[in-house]
Amino acid sequence: MDKAIQAEVRIILPDIGAFDPMPQTKHPGNAPQLLSSVNTTHLAPRRADAHKGDFGHVLVIGGDLGTGGAVMLSAEAALRCGAGLVSVATRPEHVAAGLTRLPETMWRGVESANQLMGVLERASVLVVGPGLGQAAWGRSLLSAAANAHLPQVWDADALNLLAHRPLALPSGSILTPHPGEAARLLGISTEAVQADRPGAARKLARKHASICVLKGAGTLVAAPSGELALCGRGHPAMAGAGLGDVLTGVLAALLAQGMDAWAAACLGVWLHACAGERLGGKGRGLAASDLVPVIRELLEEHSACQV
Repeated sequence: MDKAIQAEVRIILPDIGAFDPMPQTKHPGNAPQLLSSVNTTHLAPRRADAHKGDFGHVLVIGGDLGTGGAVMLSAEAALRCGAGLVSVATRPEHVAAGLTRLPETMWRGVESANQLMGVLERASVLVVGPGLGQAAWGRSLLSAAANAHLPQVWDADALNLLAHRPLALPSGSILTPHPGEAARLLGISTEAVQADRPGAARKLARKHASICVLKGAGTLVAAPSGELALCGRGHPAMAGAGLGDVLTGVLAALLAQGMDAWAAACLGVWLHACAGERLGGKGRGLAASDLVPVIRELLEEHSACQV
């Protein structure tokens, strides 16, 4: 674990299995709270007469030419974590593949931001950035998303573009940078971010008035108020492409089902890391899509759909 994290968290007790027997709520000074199954917010059980409209509509925006898989991963994670409806706005070239893989989702091929407007009007939560690219197409879609007054999860190229184009994120949004993206957003080196991960996460949360999820070994969740949480779960087998795309979909699904941004970030990060830890026991070769069914199982164990 990063030395900066170890310095802030004086004592971290080992745990066994995905579900921690006791909450880790006491932490010294300005140290983060250690996330567990007990201190993460639970989704309410669903009523017997529930319908899809009760659980939000996630719109995933991204997937420039050659990177359509990123939006597929985010959309699948949002679907499997309980969003009532999931749509994808992407390059027209990806629509057929997306519908083949995920027929339960709605796909819209867009060539410009103007074609995005009708889809934005029907969404309740946005995912912006997976496979978005930094060319004119991605820039135009990002600008349109930023003007939508909806909770949003920004990742990948949305963050790289944000580093060069000051934009105000809507209230209730979440940023999910890895250390390199965090460095670009703060105008410092990656080494400086890693040397003080808690400080970097807090600065990003304050700068963008949003919840910041600083990914890496010991993922941190920071609020603009300075509140900080640490996820001590995970596995080195998670070092691979696409896992961040899965995380964005999980976070969006929790937002769509009524969680606030802090609660969604803490629970989503914990579920994602626990799934990776469970699968990591099989060793190398963990694919991002492997996480999705395990996250679904963990979410049901944590927050039963029906009681």
